[in-house]
Amino acid sequence: MNKKLNNPIWVMSSAFDQMNLEQLIEKTKEVGAQGIDLCVFRKDGTREDHTATHLEYEGFGVEEAKKLIDKFNENKLGLSLGAFENMIGGEEAERVKNQNHLLKLIRIAHLLGGDENNVKVGTFVGYNHELGNQENGFQKNLDEYYRVFNPIIKYAEDLGVTVVYENCPMEGWRESGYSNTFNNLPGVLAARKLMYAMIPSKAHGEIYDPSHDIWQNTDPVDVIAASDISRIHRIHVKTTRNLKTKARVDWGGMYPMQLVDADLAMKAGVDVPQHSWDRHHYEAMLPGFGGSDSMDWRAFVDLLTEKGFDGPFEIENEAKNSKETANINAISQGYVAAISFLKPMLWDISDMEGYSFDNHKVLSQPNRTDVPVVTVKDL
Repeated sequence: MNKKLNNPIWVMSSAFDQMNLEQLIEKTKEVGAQGIDLCVFRKDGTREDHTATHLEYEGFGVEEAKKLIDKFNENKLGLSLGAFENMIGGEEAERVKNQNHLLKLIRIAHLLGGDENNVKVGTFVGYNHELGNQENGFQKNLDEYYRVFNPIIKYAEDLGVTVVYENCPMEGWRESGYSNTFNNLPGVLAARKLMYAMIPSKAHGEIYDPSHDIWQNTDPVDVIAASDISRIHRIHVKTTRNLKTKARVDWGGMYPMQLVDADLAMKAGVDVPQHSWDRHHYEAMLPGFGGSDSMDWRAFVDLLTEKGFDGPFEIENEAKNSKETANINAISQGYVAAISFLKPMLWDISDMEGYSFDNHKVLSQPNRTDVPVVTVKDL
């Protein structure tokens, strides 16, 4: 067996939204993970699904950073930050608040050591449908992305911080009466390649989540093969089981289910969306928990290892049989099962402990001087 890279397995904190930071740390250790991607959403934000705020971001300064680093070192955990909102579309006042919040998180990551401590900042980009509905709408969204993010990425680069985009298309982010379910620009590999060509800085990259490509009928192994591995800083451990339903046959696999008159649909015997996320005939899962999914995890991990990926595998628990049950024990069991599933692929085996992690990196105290909070108007 080839020597493995011994990647850590982390918890993304959104599934434990009812816990405070101390409880979250204890739960992370209990399930056997080695780090936390702290969700730090705006407390006054409009998004309601899969959000959490596990860090007090207002008034966060040098002393708070030192204490947080000490706390994570005491518990032998790594950390990152993230808030996943629409940055280029939606209501203008909200998108500006989202942009300013991202700048706050970049500043906090800098105080925590930034790239020196592998503290990244996760985000969405979002999508502007007012532009997207126009001719050449995708290019116009790319141009809007450049206008908004070029100064943000420059700011992050100056502070030694890397911003990472998740590739979720956010297919349920608008009501089901809309025909288009592409609501986050980096939802396909082509967009991410174009984004990096527009802004060549190494201060941005991605959290790659294979589950989003599965229901788009794209093999995540092929995506990794076609990706610049230096841009991939995190892997989301989440998967999908594609469903062979009557609706899948009626509506096909290329386009989302569409909302039509309910009486007409009943008369025709056609299924229609029951809610805004019920559009693409799949079930969100965690690998190794409750049945098989629709991807080859061995091939996926083997290729990542071959290409030298050494970042964390972050478990993002949105599984129907785990997080969606709202049962804390089922949520925890999902994490434990996913970690057990990954161990033989990621970790070396020892006589004493079996498959075990032995690659913990202590967070340094970077001795940062404080930097002021800025807004997009200041950039």
